[in-house]
Formats: sequence, C-alpha cells, structure tokens
Amino acid sequence: MNPWVSLFSGGKDSAWALYRALERDAPVERLVTVHPSGESFIYHMPATELAGLAAESIGIPLVNVRPGDFDASATDDEGSGARGDRELEPLEDTLEALAEEFGGIDGVTAGAIESSYQTDRIEAMCERLGAKLFAPLWQADPRTLADSMLDAGFEITIVRVAARGLDESWLGRRLDGDAFAELERLNDEYGVHLLGEGGEFETLVTDGPHMDRPIRLDCEPEFDGIRGSLRITDAWLGDSDGA
Repeated sequence: MNPWVSLFSGGKDSAWALYRALERDAPVERLVTVHPSGESFIYHMPATELAGLAAESIGIPLVNVRPGDFDASATDDEGSGARGDRELEPLEDTLEALAEEFGGIDGVTAGAIESSYQTDRIEAMCERLGAKLFAPLWQADPRTLADSMLDAGFEITIVRVAARGLDESWLGRRLDGDAFAELERLNDEYGVHLLGEGGEFETLVTDGPHMDRPIRLDCEPEFDGIRGSLRITDAWLGDSDGA
C-alpha cells in the first residue's frame, strides 16, 4: 500500500477528515498546508501558520505550499472556474512531487462539506494522481458532525468571523454545546451555517484525540464591526496533560 496525504489547514474540517482517516488506520505520511497569499476560493485562510505546531503534536511531517508559490488574486478576464483551477495548480504540483517520492499516493483526505466548487476540483485532481479521495464530512448533517467532533474530544477555537450575528465575543471562543446551540439560533435568524461552511467563521483545532499535546495561544481580537480575526501574538505546545 502506498502512503496517504492529508490536506490540512489546522481548522476543524480538515482535522476531522485526518482524524477519521487515522481511525481507519490509513497510512497518512504527510500533511500538506497551502498558505494563500490573498483571498482564496479554494483554501482555508486564517491561522494556517499554526499548522506546523499541529503537525508536530500529531506526529506527521508537514509540507508547506508557501504564499509565494501562487498568487490567488483574480485577473480582470478570469472567471471563477478558471480562478479555482489556477489556485489548485501549486497543490497538485506538490502532490505530484510526493507521489514521485513515495512511488504513488493511494489516498488524499479533504475536509469538504458542501462546496461542489472545491470538492469537484479536488476529486478531479485525485483522479489524475490515481488516488482515492477520502472526504468523510461530505454532505453529512451539520449538527451530527458538530456533535461527533465534540464527542471525540476536539477543542475548537474560532479565529475569524464574517457574518451577521457573530460579533467580537465569538473571536477566541471555544465551540461547545452552548456555542452550537447559539449558532443554530443564528441559522434560523440570519442563515448562519452551523459549521461556517459559507465562510461565516473559521476555526483552529487546538487539541484532540489525534494530538499528543494541545496548542496554547496568546491572542487578542480585532473586529471592525462587521468582521474580525484573532490576532495571535504567540503560540506553543502545552504539556501532554493539557496544561
């Protein structure tokens, strides 16, 4: 069997896909993180610089696709489809290099939930690589997924918000049962997706059963009244007992 590769941002969706693959004893040998240099149609954006800490805690080597490897800014005559195809090119180049190193890649994990725009492109890329796409979140019920992540012991922190109803108090907040109950109310009132699939919020997994040590943060919120991000001033791995 050839190795697997996990598309990994450090957020809850990619972390859950990786965790589920490891539960199945999939031989994941590399995590791959793309760090977009501008707003992206394909990739998770905030706090990707912490993926290295997460990878160290997980114990799987990380491959970075750096901001200089591609520019996600749109050109005037480029449609969204061409833009997505262009954004995928540096990732595919990286996976092709890994396939050459390993003698092939058997599987690729991805945290896609509902975006056909993203998933169709990743699936086509996997077909070109001769790899199976493992996307365990795809088309799953959002509340079931949320409960499964909490039941598994995921510690999930919100690092960006951009939706009506999500104010500064959500930045740095841990997603727990109470938070998901509030998000369900915001879904009824404003249409906020329970898992932030529409870009309403972004997350960082700071601890989980697949991690040996938790990620600890020094941070402060930055909010302009409409959207905001968690400015992280320091990050480190805590003790294995959670301290």
